[in-house]
Amino acid sequence: MIKIENVYKSFGDNEVLKGINLHISPGEVVVIIGPSGSGKSTLLRCMNRLEKVSSGKVTADGYDLCSKTTNINFVRTEIGMVFQQFNLFPHKTVMDNICLGQVEVRKVSRKEAEKTALVLLEKVGLKEKAYAYPDQLSGGQQQRIAIARSLALNPKALLFDEPTSSLDPELVGDVLDVMKKLAKEGMTMAVVTHEMGFAREMADRVIFMAEGRIVEEGPPEKIFTSPENERTKSFLEKVL
Repeated sequence: MIKIENVYKSFGDNEVLKGINLHISPGEVVVIIGPSGSGKSTLLRCMNRLEKVSSGKVTADGYDLCSKTTNINFVRTEIGMVFQQFNLFPHKTVMDNICLGQVEVRKVSRKEAEKTALVLLEKVGLKEKAYAYPDQLSGGQQQRIAIARSLALNPKALLFDEPTSSLDPELVGDVLDVMKKLAKEGMTMAVVTHEMGFAREMADRVIFMAEGRIVEEGPPEKIFTSPENERTKSFLEKVL
């Protein structure tokens, strides 16, 4: 589904990604962990060209993201993204937020978009908030709406960039429950997170990054109970 080949990314003189190779298969849940500044979010943003790579190749759903001829807006409907900040339109209702992409990008009728929106709102446990505005919702509710909005475009994969990091601790669980439900349904997911419990429970594979490189990867049981790299061990001792 997503293929990263020898990817480097620099911001000026700061080399953030240093030769990354990573394949994500359809239906796989890959969780990326590591210290702040390790390049995790930059790597995720390269997966749907929110960041352009300096060198190397990124392929998503068969499309070469480095090619100028690729319709990147179409690819982003196939490879959706959920951000730290929810990025909902504050002047639009929840229903409008979820319908907008369907009508403008997928070209479905407003009536069909609303039917899909209600199904997704039920899925994320917020059907009763269909006509509320974002500022009437908690952070956790807004993030669940943002996930519903991404799902409305019927993507083949979802990228999550620290989706719970800006939430109060008591609101995190509801968002993680929605993500767990998606994982169990077979959604292809790449997740950058500090939620080690989620990584341990739901990941098919855990990627540990440090200083712009993939230091270690493997099934969660191996990474969390018997990591081989000293840098991985040091990190996990501090966060577990």
